[in-house]
Amino acid sequence: MGLNTISFVLKPKVTSEYSSILPNLARWLGKRKKKMLFDLKDEKIVLKALKKIPPKAEFVEQSKIHTEADLIISLGGDGTILGACRKAHKKGPPIFGINLGKLGFITEFSQFDFFDSLEKTLMDKFETIKMPLFRVEVSDKNKCLFKSYFMNDAVINKIDISRIFTLNIEANGQQIYTVSGDGIIISSPIGSTAYSLAAGGPIIHPAVRSLVLTPICPHSLTKRPIVLPDNSTINLKIYPTDGQVHLTLDGQEVIEITNKHLITVKKSSGLSARLVKNLDRSYFSTLKEKFTHGKENIKRSR
Repeated sequence: MGLNTISFVLKPKVTSEYSSILPNLARWLGKRKKKMLFDLKDEKIVLKALKKIPPKAEFVEQSKIHTEADLIISLGGDGTILGACRKAHKKGPPIFGINLGKLGFITEFSQFDFFDSLEKTLMDKFETIKMPLFRVEVSDKNKCLFKSYFMNDAVINKIDISRIFTLNIEANGQQIYTVSGDGIIISSPIGSTAYSLAAGGPIIHPAVRSLVLTPICPHSLTKRPIVLPDNSTINLKIYPTDGQVHLTLDGQEVIEITNKHLITVKKSSGLSARLVKNLDRSYFSTLKEKFTHGKENIKRSR
């Protein structure tokens, strides 16, 4: 039967990157009689790139991108696909990530070599990687003030430069530690190669069901990263402090928090994202390529 309705998630506020790939992709899908859905907010970008809208293309509300498609194509980088994953529904379509920039870690396909894989995907011949989402709630006296999700990481840090603050961290009702420093990163395995790694956290294989707590510049020699089961309920509270403290989810959603707030992190019971898997690459080949791709430039500069 195949996949017949294809929706697009585009990297925000970018036009030049779509000038060649989007027209080619739209023509390719049009020849296969596929219906295409574009977000209404991307109308100017799409019109500029395509010049002429294909007969079976529509502009729809953002919610329909996720509820009325058989497949989502993400055009951008890891940030673009993260945004798509965070809006996933329980029975949402798989996401086919095409990387337009530097090497993507969760964006599985290169813009220069994806049509064969997309052809197989449209014929329902594909595998997916299931990515769990983690729910974050901010509450005050048992009243929920904010609720959202992350796939990569949640970061609590202070906006003021060179100003430490203190957090108390518990898991399943047991205190882990009280840490003073620049903040804390709560990362999933897929996010362990991002900010957490830069802050001294471990690389965790996506098959390991876990969360890692990585202190950011802790004012202590003993407060090290801790890996927890991903079914843990993590509670965090900050001590009274001067200046603003922010909670940031996947680098895309930010709110201010205070010492009155309780931050709770827990794996979503039924919400996850499905990414179409590139069968020509493995986790470790991507890992090596991502963290050594600058070596050639270093050698040439010597």
